[in-house]
Parts: sequence; structure tokens; C-alpha cells
Amino acid sequence: MLPESFIQSLEGLTGFDKEAFVAVHQNGEQITSVRLNNEKPFDTDKHPFLDQLMQVPWCKNGYYLQERPLFVKDPLWHAGAYYVQEASSMFLQYILTQIYPTPSDQLVLDLCAAPGGKSTLLANYFNEGLVVANETIKNRNHILVENITKWGADHVVVTQNDPAHFKSLPQFFDLILIDAPCSGSGLFRKDPKAIEEWSLDHVQHCSVRQTRIIEDTWTSIREGGYLIYATCSYSKAEDEQMMDYIGSLEGMKNIPISIPSAFNIIETESDLHKAKGYRAYPNLIKGEGFFIAVFQKQSSNGGYAIGKTNGLVDSTKNEKEIVSHHFQIPAEKYLITHQQNLIALSQNWKDYVQLIASHLYIKKMGLTIGTIKGKDLIPSHDLAMSYWKDLPYDATEIDLETALQYLRRADLSIEGKKGWVLLKYMNIGLGWIKALPNRSNNYYPNEWRILNY
Repeated sequence: MLPESFIQSLEGLTGFDKEAFVAVHQNGEQITSVRLNNEKPFDTDKHPFLDQLMQVPWCKNGYYLQERPLFVKDPLWHAGAYYVQEASSMFLQYILTQIYPTPSDQLVLDLCAAPGGKSTLLANYFNEGLVVANETIKNRNHILVENITKWGADHVVVTQNDPAHFKSLPQFFDLILIDAPCSGSGLFRKDPKAIEEWSLDHVQHCSVRQTRIIEDTWTSIREGGYLIYATCSYSKAEDEQMMDYIGSLEGMKNIPISIPSAFNIIETESDLHKAKGYRAYPNLIKGEGFFIAVFQKQSSNGGYAIGKTNGLVDSTKNEKEIVSHHFQIPAEKYLITHQQNLIALSQNWKDYVQLIASHLYIKKMGLTIGTIKGKDLIPSHDLAMSYWKDLPYDATEIDLETALQYLRRADLSIEGKKGWVLLKYMNIGLGWIKALPNRSNNYYPNEWRILNY
């Protein structure tokens, strides 16, 4: 049952229909949607549950499933070929098409990024840009790193910093997404336990926290850049009132978005600045509750980010030569050595990554190629997950049962192969084995292995 105080708090909100809203929460319907990784194409017609897809209206790579499968039994889920994401949150892609219809070299920050759904969407959309995915909480950051690694993008930097730390990078980002921590009322149908945690006091606490997050980071947007603010809350204190706060900041202007009426997304307006935001109600759309608004920084009097001397170190000539014996690093990349790992980064973003490393705590960056042992290259799991076409060593296609055995980190025997071998399922990389005369060593990350299902 929805709390009466919650229902009363929504009375008068634009688009709120009490009877329909309560009914949709009582019917128990569960909607499952996924977003395909367009950098890892596969034949959906041959997939057991991705063969009959209905597209999410506002996201070209988003699809509804007829029912929720056991994703842990699908190797392509482990391989980052798709991401299980709530359909309403995919509305971010439509917003991006309106403010960056032809994306190129944008520098983007996903401030509250875990578990990584929106970060992977940003990585696909800004495939020539640089995406910084930040998560403050350590255990959630581990999940973010895992999902970014599996997605395979080599132009993402994962950081673990408090929002206040971004003050050290003034006028730095072209776009900041703040999918703010909130009271979570938009997920009541999906997560009934969230109902027990909801209260008016919790809403107010979240509103104060959201204000601090915005205050700490908005100066990091460069002049002409955008702030996208989003929540999965219906509460006015977390949505319209936050729009008025953002609108009160120097140089920040609300940007209305033209939305097709067929989407059934409701336009709402803040009291003070008449800023436009957009609400998703589960009784109007096939998805959960969501709020989003867009602002642009029209002017700024602040300074610019300044680098320090303790930057990243390029790999040595010897390390580069060893790598070159195995495969050719793309010309637009350069190699650094960090904590014994060889990492490929984009030449175009070298100065920016150096600045980020000077000011923030980096958990992951670019594409980890592997480590050097003697004169050998030990390939990383990141390399197996990557979009790169010309990978070192051999590759072999395996069936479903063999793929699941591999993901359990069980022993495998691959006929006719020697040395390092990339295992593929439906032509998507799963990870490495090392084929020996009588057995094969399984190099799937131990912490990600399938334990049971």
C-alpha cells in the first residue's frame, strides 16, 4: 500500500492522476527492458529471449522484453552486449539528441554513476568524446568498474570522489549529468521495499543533499555547457524546487525540450523561474517514475582547471616494443604504465586525462591491455571485453554450455588450440583461456564468476 502522506504530497502536481497512479501500483505489473550495446552487435533473431523485441519509443537501442529472464544464464549479459536498464531512464538518450544532435569531442561527467546504466549510454552516444563516470561510495564504485569494463568502451575514466572535489576542475566539462540520490518513489512499483523507507523527512533530507551536490559541481561546467538533472522521485522538493535552485545560479538557463506527444511524458514547470522539466508516470508510459531537466551555462566568471606535476607516466620503449610483438596499438592511442598495467588512452584526450589524474582519484581509465611478464604480454580481461577488432592471439566460438562453464571458472578443454585464446559466444568476446597440452587455464575474473543460479 502506498503511504497516504505520499499520495497527499503528490496532489496538485502536473500530470498526477491519483486513481490511475494508485491502480498501476496495485496491479503488480513488472516491466523489463534492455539497451543493446551498438558496439557489440549480434544476431538477436538467434537469441533465446532477445528475438522478439519491442522498441522503447525514446531510445533507439532500448527494447522491452516480454518477460524477465534469468540474465545470469546468458553469456551476452556477462559480456556487455546489452545492459538491463529501466526504460524511463533511457529517456536520457532522447534528451542528448536534442542538445547534441551531432556528438563529437564532448567531455562528459556522470557524477552519480553507479551502477553504470547511464554511463554506458553516454559512452555509446559520445563515442568520440571522453566520459568520466564518478561514484563516491566504494562498494558501488566496484560495481561501476565491473559494468564499464564489460561494456568495453576505451574512452571512459572511472573516478571515486566526493562531488566537492570537482571544484578543482572549474569550467572543465561540456556536460554534467547529475542523476541525484533521491527518495526513490519512482521505483515503488519495481521495489516495494522502497515504500518502507519513504517519509517526508527523507524527502527533505534528499533535497538538502541534492542542493549540496549541485552547488559543489556546477562551476565545473564550461561556458556553453549543459547540466542535466534527474531523479527517480515524484516529490516536488526534489524536482521542481531543484530546478528553481539551479535557475538561481549565475549564468544558468533552463532549456525546454520538444517532446512528441506520443511519448506521454509530462512537461512540468517550476514556481519561481518557470523552468521546464519532464515527468514520467507509470500509468502513462511503459516504465517507472522519472524526472529530468536541462540547463545551459550561458556565462561564467570562474577560472580554468590547472594541472599539477604528478601526472601519468608513458610506457617505456621496451614495454611498447613487447606489446608491438603481439599486436599493433591503434595510431590514435598512446600507452601508459600504471600500477604495472599497460593502459591505452586516446591521444586526443591526453592533456585532459592528465588533469583529471592530477585532481581526482581514478579507479579505471581507458583500456587496460595487460601486464608484461618477461617478454610476454599477459592480456587483461578488459582487452577481451573491448571493441578493438585486431586483438592478439587466437579466438574460438563456443556453445552455450561451454560458455556457462567458462563463466563459472570451471576447467575447460579446447581442442586444437595452443597458448592464449579468446573465447567467443555469438561472436562476442567472453574472456581468455590459456590452452596447454592437456588442459586449459581459465582466466575469467574470479570475483565475477557465476556462483549459482
